[in-house]
Amino acid sequence: MTAVRESQQQRRLLRPTSKVLPEHARAHNRSMVLQHLFHFGPHSRAELARATGLTRVTVSDLVGGLLAEGLVTELGLRAEGKPGKPGTPVGLRTDAFQIVAVDLADDERMHGAVLDVNGEVRERRSEAVRGRRGQEAVDALLALCQELVAAASCPVLGVGVGSPGVVDPEGTVVQAPNRDWYGVPLAAELGTALGLPVHVANDANTAALGEFTYGGASGGGLLVLTVGEGVGSGIVLDGALVQGHEHAAGELGHVTAVDERDDIDGAPLGRPQPCACGRSGCLETVLSVPAMRRRVEGLAPDAAAAALAAVGRRLGIVLAPVVSALNLSEVVVSGPKELLDGPLREAALAAIRERTMPVISSDLDLRMTSLGEDGALSGAAVLVLSGQLGVT
Repeated sequence: MTAVRESQQQRRLLRPTSKVLPEHARAHNRSMVLQHLFHFGPHSRAELARATGLTRVTVSDLVGGLLAEGLVTELGLRAEGKPGKPGTPVGLRTDAFQIVAVDLADDERMHGAVLDVNGEVRERRSEAVRGRRGQEAVDALLALCQELVAAASCPVLGVGVGSPGVVDPEGTVVQAPNRDWYGVPLAAELGTALGLPVHVANDANTAALGEFTYGGASGGGLLVLTVGEGVGSGIVLDGALVQGHEHAAGELGHVTAVDERDDIDGAPLGRPQPCACGRSGCLETVLSVPAMRRRVEGLAPDAAAAALAAVGRRLGIVLAPVVSALNLSEVVVSGPKELLDGPLREAALAAIRERTMPVISSDLDLRMTSLGEDGALSGAAVLVLSGQLGVT
């Protein structure tokens, strides 16, 4: 229990980005109570009132409703060292529900899991992609979700999906070229078929949420780079997830990184290659997992290291203006460690430092994710916690 409490206290809260309207007051207050219990563990009603700034009457009413819903439980009397009746701690029922999460970033397999509210994986399942695209890929995803829901040991609060591409707030995949998804209402289709709330967001954004909520990352200036079948990034600034004008913030994978005039790398990247988006020379044509595997296939260790360093240098060139413009403190990389860690990561950091002011990049931390392969799954679980309980 102590370890769980310490883990909860290390989490960070996302800063709200929209104005709370009067008609939303109760839902907002409810989420404040749940959020405090989620991050800081059991508290009495009086402590919750002090922590949230709500009145004791309001907190008591909210707690009564949460008890009736089975989301919280009373943990017994606790002496507070003060005159009067001892406080009764109220805690979030981590055994009351589970969450289904799916990560679609991998080029070979769809990864899914059943998680508890603390982000711990209880069951895992996966499904081979086998080149499926369009509706066939949606059907395979639905089958995986159905299998995961059946594997849950208690009621499922909802389903979270981290999808490649641009995803709008309603969970429609506006465009994901690698999956041949254009205007696909993924959340609505899955929700209807499963009979559960479904929340879909860009896979890099979900990875950023996972790193921010469970991975101990700072929210001052964080970019999480996801490398799989494609390349994307999620950005958290001053505690807020950056969405962008068309919900496409962080689409670095389709920034042109190689063109016909390139001659600045010690280990040439070759001619620009066609990209799934219809252009050529995009960053993901050299940095995606399939592209890197092709690049190092059959090479001796030293040659493979040089080839990965060339890719890392190009990544650093792409990231340098982003790091400088946003004054980032952390860049977290998620993907196969054997490809991304070592020469590639070191070359990327060196290129960033060559191209930015020391005050910007001297303290920049460019590291692999602390959550391993579960970063995007943890973030997909946060989508559900946020959407269903108001917890971030």
